[in-house]
Amino acid sequence: MILIKPASALAIILLASAALAVSAVTGAAFAQEKAPNASKPAEASKSPEPQKPAAATQDAKASQYCTNIADAAADARFAWQKQTLASLEKEIEERIKVLEQKRAEYEEWLRRRNEFLAKADESIVAIYSRMRPDAAALQLANMNDDVAAAIIAKLNPRSASAVLNEMEPARAAQLTNILTDKPKQAQDSEKSG
Repeated sequence: MILIKPASALAIILLASAALAVSAVTGAAFAQEKAPNASKPAEASKSPEPQKPAAATQDAKASQYCTNIADAAADARFAWQKQTLASLEKEIEERIKVLEQKRAEYEEWLRRRNEFLAKADESIVAIYSRMRPDAAALQLANMNDDVAAAIIAKLNPRSASAVLNEMEPARAAQLTNILTDKPKQAQDSEKSG
């Protein structure tokens, strides 16, 4: 079974009707040319009247046909344009939905990040910034990951690097991943890939 798009089907119908009209016009013109000669051979020998050229008659009828189907062609063109616009509108709406989802995802990430940073109160950060790096590292190593990472994030870079230097490498890497949000980014890249 051959599937034809509605716009293509309309174009085929218009072409077929144009072909029928042209064949009808040429057939009628051919019949008119044959009919006077066959029925009245005696009149043909008399003074011949000037006849319109067959091409001019065909052009006039073809022009009339084109004028008659101009509205149908315009309607077909309008329907095709409307269908194209509807499909484009649907595609744009889908893209907007994807963008809205991404925006919501980033807003959620920002909210979580702000909550994360808010966990470390300024007074606690001040206490840890005044501690010796090895003592701070021992205490932060035994804390909740989010709280420890939030405190390290609020320390000045020199103090934070000294504290991380005193920690076990695995724990320091874990807290650094939390600081840079690496586990979340790895999950996002796996989902999108």
